[in-house]
Amino acid sequence: MAQTAEETKAVATPKKSSGWEIPPPDQWGANSGIAGREAEMGKYMAMVLKTMGMTLPYPHETNDALVKQHLQKIQFAKDYGMLDKLIEHDIKTLEKVNVRVKNLIEKTGDKEYAMVALTERTGCHYQLVLETHCEPGKRTWTSPWGRVLKAAVGIGQFDLTEEEIHEQYVKPRLEGYARSMGVEVKISDLGEDKQITMELVD
Repeated sequence: MAQTAEETKAVATPKKSSGWEIPPPDQWGANSGIAGREAEMGKYMAMVLKTMGMTLPYPHETNDALVKQHLQKIQFAKDYGMLDKLIEHDIKTLEKVNVRVKNLIEKTGDKEYAMVALTERTGCHYQLVLETHCEPGKRTWTSPWGRVLKAAVGIGQFDLTEEEIHEQYVKPRLEGYARSMGVEVKISDLGEDKQITMELVD
């Protein structure tokens, strides 16, 4: 017996069950989030495995190349007395992007957008810092420089310390980015456990 139009509509319309809305059948199956990008994903996983396989002269993390690029840039600026200019350049380069976040904050009144923009939304952070603990108005992570620095300083590549990088590079850049967004953040000193905390200032 054929269904009436009303019966067909009733079957196709998502229903609520136990407080949640049942999605239509074409959205109900498990979703990997990478449909159509499987080959791309395979390349990325191969890169991760290759990086993890590098255990000499130290076990490499997936942020290894990015850490080294930052360290080379910092060392060059230090050697030529240009660290202040480097910070100024970084802040200016990202200003157009960060002003968009400022506009979003002004429209919504929610400064948390700045915290998200500085950390979990940008690959500049989450590809460098592999894990960040997020709370409203507060982010905490471990300084990413130590593993590479220990090996590189030992062979004379760099004469930098984590404390020096934190005070002269990390802090002023993040504070400058935040100013471009129209907010103020407080960056903690680098503790013995190498933890860093960034908090919104009201």
